Amino acid sequence: MTDSFPFHHFSGSHFEVGRQHGEALQQQISVHLERLQRRFERQGFSIAQAETAALGYRESIQEVSAGLDHEIQGLADGAGISIGAAYLLQLRAEVFVELVGKHGAEQECTTFAILPERGEEGRGFVGQNADLPAMYHDLMAVVHLAVDGEPEVLMVTPAGQISYIGLNNAGLGVFGNYLHCASWRRGFPRYLYTRVALREGSVAAAEAALRGLHRASSRNVIMLDAGGSAVDLENTAETMVAISPTDGYLVHANHYVEPSLQHNESNPWLENSQLRYERLAGLIATGGSSLSPATIADMLRDRSDVGNELSIYPEDDDREIAEEDRNMTVTSVIAEPGRGQFWVASGPPSRYEFRKFSFDAASSSESVL
Repeated sequence: MTDSFPFHHFSGSHFEVGRQHGEALQQQISVHLERLQRRFERQGFSIAQAETAALGYRESIQEVSAGLDHEIQGLADGAGISIGAAYLLQLRAEVFVELVGKHGAEQECTTFAILPERGEEGRGFVGQNADLPAMYHDLMAVVHLAVDGEPEVLMVTPAGQISYIGLNNAGLGVFGNYLHCASWRRGFPRYLYTRVALREGSVAAAEAALRGLHRASSRNVIMLDAGGSAVDLENTAETMVAISPTDGYLVHANHYVEPSLQHNESNPWLENSQLRYERLAGLIATGGSSLSPATIADMLRDRSDVGNELSIYPEDDDREIAEEDRNMTVTSVIAEPGRGQFWVASGPPSRYEFRKFSFDAASSSESVL
């Protein structure tokens, strides 16, 4: 299948970028909020309660970046929604934990970084299979953000969410994984870590910026820059530990690898996460020293262990739950920060081909993997 996510370009001030986002994706944002409403109501909470809880994090965002707060205000204006609803779109995980008292995540994501020493022609790659509830599959978009005074950003994100996964034109790629731990609190929310990091041009500068945050929640962050530096940052709300590449690559799933953080582990799908981690690491380790986007795409399509596959179909999730809550790979992304481009599959990569997007063009005829 060759379906592709819609592509949008937003430019100007933070407020203008948010307003354009809200206008362009207004219909999908409305659907996103309707689905969140059902998700919270199934747990006994109203959407109004969720919006109020989300606004409790606003001050923490304003303290770090007035611009991101302005972008969320612009989003509300463009989409014709309340500021509470616009904030909820950025904070659904934190609000779920705060109101429901438990994590709402499913099996979640598998990420990687491949250093130039392992890539063909000295090229480095970073990316992930992004696993989310099926409700997000038709809400994803590719966006090119050109905010005044900041590096330009290419990102894949759900409609209405101003930060998820991607790269900038300064040569930095930023991806992430859900991590389960008990220490969530009011503070700067996890999805916005990406936008903070993408204001920088190197892994070192981005790591320093993330370490300076009063974090609300845990989110593993994996990064690669055009100079070939890579790091994986495992964290709780209070603690962050850097993991360096081994044999020219990094892999992560949804459990703590760093021994000093493993006492925080509370992932109910721990074995699944460990198996995905081991399989992708094994594929990269045995893949040689000339890995290309095409060979990486084949790795991300792995379904050799159904039940613990890397490329997840919604029908693989046979739990007695709402269909839109079933886990699936909503997108797969392979980014090349050194050349300012990424390849995006609009669903499980074993069912969908990858399309190339770059800062120069939305796609190209030779883009399919």
